[in-house]
Parts: sequence; C-alpha cells; structure tokens
Amino acid sequence: MSWRQKVFSALDAEKMFENSGHRTRFKELMDCFSGYPFFTRGLCKCVYLSSWDEEHFCIMLETLTDLSLGKETDTKEMRIKGDALAEEQTDGQYYVYLLSNAFLDDTPFRLTATASIPADIRYIIRRALQAAEIIDRQ
Repeated sequence: MSWRQKVFSALDAEKMFENSGHRTRFKELMDCFSGYPFFTRGLCKCVYLSSWDEEHFCIMLETLTDLSLGKETDTKEMRIKGDALAEEQTDGQYYVYLLSNAFLDDTPFRLTATASIPADIRYIIRRALQAAEIIDRQ
C-alpha cells in the first residue's frame, strides 16, 4: 500500500472526513498531486484543510496545478501566497491560513486564548490538527 493510500485509509478509519464532499475533494487532490516532488506531509495536511469546502478546494487546486505546471520541487511560492492570503482575511479565516502556513513550515500551531475565532472555525482548526497527527503517523 502506498503512503497516499495509507494516509487516506487512516483518515477515513478515524472518521476525519466531515462528509462525502470533504472525502472526495481530499482524495482527488491526493490522487492528482501526491506524486509530485513538492508534495510533503505538510502539504498533505493543507490538502486536508483545504478540502473542507468547495471554495478552499478550488484555491488549493489552482495552486497545486500551477506548482505542477511549473515543475516545482518545493512549496516556497505556495508559502508566499499563503502569507498574502492570510493578510487579506479580516475574520477567523486568518487563522486557517496561519494554520496552513504552519503545516507548510512544519512548525507547531497554537491559538492564543485571546484569539477571536468563531466556533465553526475553531472546530475546523481542531479537526485539522487531529488529522495532522494521523498524517504524521503514516
């Protein structure tokens, strides 16, 4: 079984997908891009997070397509774009982009107690951190 299959199976077994759309979007991105040299564990975590909804999935699909067409071997350009997107946010989405950047940088992510984040965004962040632990074990 390939690493990609192990990750997908582990996330599925732990019921980490919120619905069939989340599951399908994640699988599509994994199937299309996990073989590229820029695809790291950190990027896999971002793929899980971005597969949460159609809007973020489309952003990730465009970004990964651009990386694959440019024959990139790392995610430096993606990281720069992540910073720019984070700065454009005026709500809880800011923290979602910070989490993505932490995944790409392979650094810990901690929310401050004073962070003003809606409950639905906190839930997404918590689930993404749980998925990250599962991905790291594969």
